[in-house]
Amino acid sequence: MYGKNKKPSHDQFKGLDIIVFDMQDVGARFYTYYSTMFYVMQTAAEMNIPVIILDRPNPNGHYIDGPVLDTTCCKSFVGLLPLPVVHGLTLGELAQMINGERWLGANLKCSLKIIPVKDYTHNTRYSLPVKPSPNLPNEQAISLYPSVCLFEGTKFCIGKGTEYPYQIIVAPDTVYGSFSFTPTNYQGMAKDPIFANQKCYGLDLRKASVNGFTLSYIIDLYKKEKHKETFFIPFFEKLIGNKYVRAQIEKGMTEEQIKATWVNELAQYKITRKKYLLYKDFE
Repeated sequence: MYGKNKKPSHDQFKGLDIIVFDMQDVGARFYTYYSTMFYVMQTAAEMNIPVIILDRPNPNGHYIDGPVLDTTCCKSFVGLLPLPVVHGLTLGELAQMINGERWLGANLKCSLKIIPVKDYTHNTRYSLPVKPSPNLPNEQAISLYPSVCLFEGTKFCIGKGTEYPYQIIVAPDTVYGSFSFTPTNYQGMAKDPIFANQKCYGLDLRKASVNGFTLSYIIDLYKKEKHKETFFIPFFEKLIGNKYVRAQIEKGMTEEQIKATWVNELAQYKITRKKYLLYKDFE
């Protein structure tokens, strides 16, 4: 359920009595396991096949932050639904939201059963015992992921394909910082990292304290950029989920000023989210 085959076909589900969905999400809008779940639910609804979701803890489920995706301009596989960057839901809760908000379309509703996680709450800080994907190998990478993944919409290397994915932010210019790193292929990771075998400079976040979602890394490096017109690539809009944050960074707005512009939409999302919670909330 990836690449050219994101939504399962009716032929692929033909003859199935029930579908069990069991994947470990990390609670960020651009982590695409929930997109796969959406398409599984959609095809199952079209074919009247029930879906059982074996729910799992969300390692970033203890907070909510970021702008809500503008589906009129920035909808994609890395941003499929009107969710903030950090949505604060388990996949079971999100599946209930998909049904309840009628996001499957055409009056579709999936026959859904959620198997909840015993003794989990949104206050529970959960460290995954198994990495959910090759480029999220440890708790530090998972905690940094919502903030650092935005750099996939820039010219920087964020360690994908190396030993430290989502834990470094570097490019081949000393202006970005004193930390230096040379990206090289690492067995079992994504191949051919950007700037392979070039000495790069920037931020080392491997031991950094992580306190939720932040734009500070991207704002600080943009300020240091000598060729600002090359900093962003169009993929940034798909990741951040709108067309205004890039312009705000380019104008020199602070993180506090930018976050203030999405307060109202985030408040409305939080009201909607509460209808679908299966676990005690963190608020």
